[in-house]
Amino acid sequence: MEYRTEDFLSYKLHMIKTNKFKTINVKIVFSRPIKKEEITIRNFLSDMLVYSTKEYDTNKKLSIKMQDLYAMNIFSSSYRLGNLYNTDINAIFLKEKYTEEGMFEKSLELLKEVIFNPNVKNKMFDNTSFNIVKDIVLSQIKSVRENLRKYSLIKMLETMGKNEVFSYRAFGYIDDLENITRDNLYEYYLEFINKSKVDIYILGDIDFEKTKKIISNLFKFNTIKMKNQNILIEHKKIRKSIKEEKEELNISQSKLSIGCKIKDINSFERNYVLPIYSMILGGGSSSKLFTNVREKNSLCYYISASGNKLDNILFITSGISCSNYKKCIKLIKEELKNMQKGKFSEEDIEKAKIQYITMLDELWEDPLQIISFYYSMEILNKDGYEERKKNINLVKNDDIKKISNNIFMDTIFLLKGND
Repeated sequence: MEYRTEDFLSYKLHMIKTNKFKTINVKIVFSRPIKKEEITIRNFLSDMLVYSTKEYDTNKKLSIKMQDLYAMNIFSSSYRLGNLYNTDINAIFLKEKYTEEGMFEKSLELLKEVIFNPNVKNKMFDNTSFNIVKDIVLSQIKSVRENLRKYSLIKMLETMGKNEVFSYRAFGYIDDLENITRDNLYEYYLEFINKSKVDIYILGDIDFEKTKKIISNLFKFNTIKMKNQNILIEHKKIRKSIKEEKEELNISQSKLSIGCKIKDINSFERNYVLPIYSMILGGGSSSKLFTNVREKNSLCYYISASGNKLDNILFITSGISCSNYKKCIKLIKEELKNMQKGKFSEEDIEKAKIQYITMLDELWEDPLQIISFYYSMEILNKDGYEERKKNINLVKNDDIKKISNNIFMDTIFLLKGND
């Protein structure tokens, strides 16, 4: 696998050459500092762009065109990374070995159509497409309550810090959706296309010079290349007493979400020690939380812990009977204390390292995961594959004990059922 970049000033091209896959995978990343009021309209826009275009002015016509290009697939996603909010426009199509000569460029021409030629007339998005997509976005926003585990986590984060970036809802807000019109959505599109930081990733069995030439001819962005933003969320204050909140719902199983703030850790601790800590604490069936809360005491249906290194937050989530709430909290606190005291074995550390390396190796089986790997190298100045394998093996008992003392339980939220 060979990786090259080309700086076109207004955007950066990232080319990853591999013959491992039958497809060419393209991801165009539009990145901007997050603003809460932009989340909903950004989600709306990303769905609008891939629903129809000026030339293919219905979703059916666009779908037929993609089928003509040997079942090409174009889709979008919007998501938060720390202090940034990204929109990805993705394309997947077969390489020419399995289609015909010229399909590489034709597929990229359709991707260009999606991005630069939206279904707009008189500075307004098409009315039919607008209303269909609006219903889709509304459905996504309302679906938050359907995933109770996720909803509990969202409510915990809002309790932790209602106006903090980490508490923003990924699908957006109904009040903001109601204020979106066909014309202000187009105005936002112009801002989005002209003021976002743009990176184009292409992975597959590609020719570097040919790819560079086609991309430079097709994709003409006018953005001025922006400096990398500080995407890490830092917590200036640590709560002296843990905040607890409950919400009652007519559900059969209560959902417990706990948020712990992480403070004053360096890049080695963030990238390598935190994953090992999280795996030992709650990363599987041999973890401390699973063994002691679920197996030994039968106090929960499931329990896990994971660290978000960009938000500097450790999450603990569990499904419990509300009658076991206090016992669960007590045992979870004990396990956090035990991590501070170093009550874990060298075998625990080695198992976690093997788990980390296994997950790292599995990335190379998925083209989009590979692109995300290289994106994280660029945006976070993270190490490459070999460096990560080397550094994870440098994590020692004392490193884990040290980071344990920089993790503070902050907020407990219980979505209380009738169990």
